[in-house]
Amino acid sequence: MLNLRKILCPLDLDDESSFSALDYACDLAERNGATLYLLHVARTPTPDMDAPVSIGPHPHWEVEAQCALEKLARERLDAKVAFEVMVRGGIPETVILRLAAELNMDLIVMATHGRTGLAHLLLGSVAETVIREAPCPVLTVRPKQGAAVIRGPVSHSA
Repeated sequence: MLNLRKILCPLDLDDESSFSALDYACDLAERNGATLYLLHVARTPTPDMDAPVSIGPHPHWEVEAQCALEKLARERLDAKVAFEVMVRGGIPETVILRLAAELNMDLIVMATHGRTGLAHLLLGSVAETVIREAPCPVLTVRPKQGAAVIRGPVSHSA
């Protein structure tokens, strides 16, 4: 049995495949007695956007995302597993990698869009960056097929 105590599950609240990843993460957390850390990264507007946005200490998009993530956790996790809800502003892959290292995660479970070819080249891949740079194993869940693939080191130091 894997010794999983902390599982990070980054979620895109507008993407159904994120909810499949959440199901996998919940099941793994329940089976291992792990704490599930739900993360939504609210992409922070950049200075090169058409309309400048002043950013206060608690931007409305982070507050809205926090409420939505808490509601999702109550509906989908209920009392099945211990969990924490986190919303951070920033670039998704950067925030995911930073939190995984800071909180010493044992596993990251996340959705992947499965883009290939030109779409992948132009849009990049948050999941690919996380897989390549994560300090722990990463389980990715593909859209529609519901297939999960574990990527990353076979073992890691605790």
